[in-house]
Amino acid sequence: MSRRKRGRPVNGWLVIDKPSGPTSTAVVNKVRWLLDARKAGHGGTLDPMATGLLPIALGEATKTVAHVMDSAKRYQFTLRWGIETDTDDAEGKTVKESDHRPELTEVEHVLKQFTGTIEQIPPRYSAIKIDGKRAYDLARADKPVELKPRKIDIHDICVLDAPDVNHTVFAVKSGKGAYMRALGRDIARAVGAVGHISALRRTSVGPFGTDDAISLDELESIGQIAARDEKLLSVETALDDIPALAVTESEAARLKNGQAIALLRKVDLQRIAAFENGDTVLAKTRTKPVALVRYASGEVKPFRVLNL
Repeated sequence: MSRRKRGRPVNGWLVIDKPSGPTSTAVVNKVRWLLDARKAGHGGTLDPMATGLLPIALGEATKTVAHVMDSAKRYQFTLRWGIETDTDDAEGKTVKESDHRPELTEVEHVLKQFTGTIEQIPPRYSAIKIDGKRAYDLARADKPVELKPRKIDIHDICVLDAPDVNHTVFAVKSGKGAYMRALGRDIARAVGAVGHISALRRTSVGPFGTDDAISLDELESIGQIAARDEKLLSVETALDDIPALAVTESEAARLKNGQAIALLRKVDLQRIAAFENGDTVLAKTRTKPVALVRYASGEVKPFRVLNL
């Protein structure tokens, strides 16, 4: 006799405005408990110190997490000049100090070096694996941490504010895998100074913005689970930026069985006119999404079936 799965089959996205303090995993677990959800995951880790948008996928939405994690993100962070820490943020130990405080023009000038595709060495305290071990575990054990540079995309970076000589506030739009802690560290070094991030907030993730967000306290204050469910965004919200393909019920059935469908008839040409080989497409009927499919040579093949 099989064991009954715990929790309800909840499907959709919930965007939490994460407070400073808890880990991303702790927030996911809290949301899962509040909604009595069977399955949950998140669309990109935030450091415990960081605040801001943490999109949480529930149920079938977990199949779209990779798409969200690959999407662009926006951040605001405050760089505290004069102190470099071993974690590159305010929670670490001081490893270097300097009296140098750069002029705003110096800072703005070096930002050109950090725009576009650049190489970045991640922080020593990160979840990247080195020979099967997390970098932060090695760092905490005072063992050598040798991280190789990785290519990342910084779409845009600018100075938002300079409230005093010790702090500068930046706004950044980045691609996947960019560490704001490392970015702040490297900007400071580029102007001959040292620094660390004293505050970090994520303001958007892919299609999700601040208007979509709810705090944990607000979610918990909603007394009934049914009312909490009303805060969910649909599974396909995460896929707003990819093309859609309307399919018939019979085509949907084939896709749900893992079968490809050919679209080579003259009547199908308009449906696939905008697609290029390798495109990821959302196949959907008139009423609901069916699967994420990949288009190639007049055929679409499912790689993520959505059981909604």
